[in-house]
Amino acid sequence: MKRAALAFLFFASLAGAWELAVRSGRWSAVLLPSPVLVAEYIRGALLDGTLIESTWVTLKRLLVGYAAGVLIGLPLGLLTSTSQFLKDTLGALALGFQTLPSVCWVPLALVWFGQTEGAMLFVVIMGTVWSVIIATDHGARNIPPIYARAARTMGSEGFHTWTRVILPASLPFLVSGMKQGWAFAWRSLMAAEIYVTILTGFGLGHLLHYGRELNAMEQVIGIMIVIVAIGLFVDRVLFSPWERFLHRRWGTDLKEA
Repeated sequence: MKRAALAFLFFASLAGAWELAVRSGRWSAVLLPSPVLVAEYIRGALLDGTLIESTWVTLKRLLVGYAAGVLIGLPLGLLTSTSQFLKDTLGALALGFQTLPSVCWVPLALVWFGQTEGAMLFVVIMGTVWSVIIATDHGARNIPPIYARAARTMGSEGFHTWTRVILPASLPFLVSGMKQGWAFAWRSLMAAEIYVTILTGFGLGHLLHYGRELNAMEQVIGIMIVIVAIGLFVDRVLFSPWERFLHRRWGTDLKEA
């Protein structure tokens, strides 16, 4: 309760400082709208269904691309952890591509797939898969060797060891990598929606882009707040509880170390 109160006071202070900056007159109301105007935009967009529809369109694209990235990255990460050669080749490639800004994939996506859903899906996958590969490789390589030795002593070997020992023991690191992949997927999709215009559905990135085109900064800031809120919700409700549970389950909780 105390933590929630302190967090509320912090964000209330930010909103108060924002309002004071607007009232100072130093910046034009067009460039820096008040928190009230932003709240009114969010309320209006919720009531007319624009925000709900755009959020649903964006989340559908995100979930499909993110799931594909995880399904591709997980086996490749496990494969990378099996040999130093793959670590030096595929692992290095993944590390290099992870540092590449997601927006760099947009020109290739537009040339290869045109103004289609496929272009957005490609950008999201490219933003997700590399961090999942790196996290999976890191998790598999940092499992205590005694786990594998104990499994071999009890007759486990090959595929059975990987699926029943290595993979479960690396789950704490995998969840951390999946959380990082989710963040990269968000960034990738926003870049794709800003640059790729299609008629199959307008997402949050499109609202962000059109707000900039119309100089409607209350729309731009409002959509940014919605994006941040969704990201925090997913982290606090989905990833963080599982991450804490798995670290405690496998004895890798840093707070207990």
